[in-house]
Amino acid sequence: MDFSIASILLLDGITNGAIYALLGLATVLVFTVTRVIFIPQGEFVAYGALTLAMLQSGKTPGTVWLLLILAFVAAFIELIACWRHHHNVSRAVRSAFKILVFPLFISLTTIWVAPQMFPLWLQAIISVAIVTAFGPLIYRVAYQSLEDATPLVLLIVSVGVHFAMTGFGLLFFGAEGFRNPSFWDDRFAIGSVTLSGQAIIILISTLALIVMLWLYFERSLSGKALRATAVNRTGARLMGITSHTSGQLVFLMAALIGALSGLLIGPTTTVFYDSGFLIGLKGFVAAVIAGLASYPGALLGALLVGIIEAFGAFWASAFKEVIVFTLILPILIIRSLRSGYSDEEH
Repeated sequence: MDFSIASILLLDGITNGAIYALLGLATVLVFTVTRVIFIPQGEFVAYGALTLAMLQSGKTPGTVWLLLILAFVAAFIELIACWRHHHNVSRAVRSAFKILVFPLFISLTTIWVAPQMFPLWLQAIISVAIVTAFGPLIYRVAYQSLEDATPLVLLIVSVGVHFAMTGFGLLFFGAEGFRNPSFWDDRFAIGSVTLSGQAIIILISTLALIVMLWLYFERSLSGKALRATAVNRTGARLMGITSHTSGQLVFLMAALIGALSGLLIGPTTTVFYDSGFLIGLKGFVAAVIAGLASYPGALLGALLVGIIEAFGAFWASAFKEVIVFTLILPILIIRSLRSGYSDEEH
């Protein structure tokens, strides 16, 4: 291996690490606020890429029908729960209607837009909107009633949600893989390294999103409320910060990050209905490196995962996944030795 090959591998590792960083940040965000280890984070990535691919072919993406089904299920659950709690029909109907408004709007818009073959950037916005709408609905259907459950129970639920989303992905998208067009086709030579326009977009988008998240948590009232929930859930409730709203908000943000990651990674690799699992798992490894608590740690861990994956693929391409996931074992051992107790004991 000479310097030029090492430079190319390093660039590939940083580019992939930027995607894993977004997923790692989303995993840390969801866990700190809700204590949910969100295994299906990668499914948002696959849904985002495949939704855009379907729009590119002029077809209505299957995520529209899944979104409508999930929205009506969530609205029905909200209707029953609100009626049992308040015994007020009008209030229950209003709560259910609020859940249905955005999914219905974006679904009808997509059905009209799909055959029109609008520009790529507009199709990308619609794809992000569709997948983002899944976040609060999944939280309402699968997690909201289990807010006070142990992390182990929530983890088991996450595994079930993952299998359900993967199955629906196969049903609505089929087993065929798709590769989206690049948002920027230009290439730039930097010495012996060729930097693609798509790689530049990935790096800039990742940095911009990280800065926006930092500003949101530091400067906005709702961001500070989420931070308060992450630090002390009981104290946040006493201050009037509802765990329902916090959970729905972080799941919305996780879905948004996943959808954007799918659009960014779609032009660089062929995405299948089940591709999200491995991609999301690498983001989870980055989050574990950070102890599921540190955002800067998740960023650094993701870059480390991306670089190790790139060099591992060069030296032993058949074992690159094994090399990456083996990385988590010594980290777990070290953290288990340093921790003298677990949350389950309390």
